Amino acid sequence: MFTGIITDLGSIAAVIETVPGKRDRKFRIATAYDMATVDDGASIACSGACLTVIAKGKGWFEVDVSEETISKTTLADWKAGTPINLERSLKLGDELGGHMVSGHVDGVAEVVAIRPDGASVRYDIGVPGTLARYVAAKGSVALDGVSLTVNEVVDRNDGSTVFGVNIIPHTQAVTTFGHLQVGSRLNMEIDQMARYVARILSHKES
Repeated sequence: MFTGIITDLGSIAAVIETVPGKRDRKFRIATAYDMATVDDGASIACSGACLTVIAKGKGWFEVDVSEETISKTTLADWKAGTPINLERSLKLGDELGGHMVSGHVDGVAEVVAIRPDGASVRYDIGVPGTLARYVAAKGSVALDGVSLTVNEVVDRNDGSTVFGVNIIPHTQAVTTFGHLQVGSRLNMEIDQMARYVARILSHKES
């Protein structure tokens, strides 16, 4: 489990094809973490995707990623130099500063607009259709592993759904949000409470 509070802005050091002709990949990730304190087999959220450390050294670790994960996330876009958000897994007693995040990506969202909004920056995010019903104003969402509060949700005439989030200067500086542009794709994980509520309501309606 994670909290959606990013603790390192890492980057992709290398991308290695592991199965010829397949999309399976091994990624070497550069990090400021003290890898001596990270066990082999530990989980690290990498831009919202929970991945397992299979090798490590000073300033880096490696993860294997299956074709299934590649097809369901933005990891297909990763290349050498791509910045990624990192968070080590939650330990008992750690401060829960964001919200409970599993590191299981539900879909890929897209930045549709970026504009200044006071001292922060406003991002409008296009939601995959299957996830729209799980997003609510003042609810939580994880985008590329970052815990955020939804400002409002707008269902557009064309059938698409867009929600807004505000990113403060600190978050801009310590996460990948400072690198995003209109059209950038984001790993999206819906709030677990929203998932359970939708499940309960679906049973009541049936």
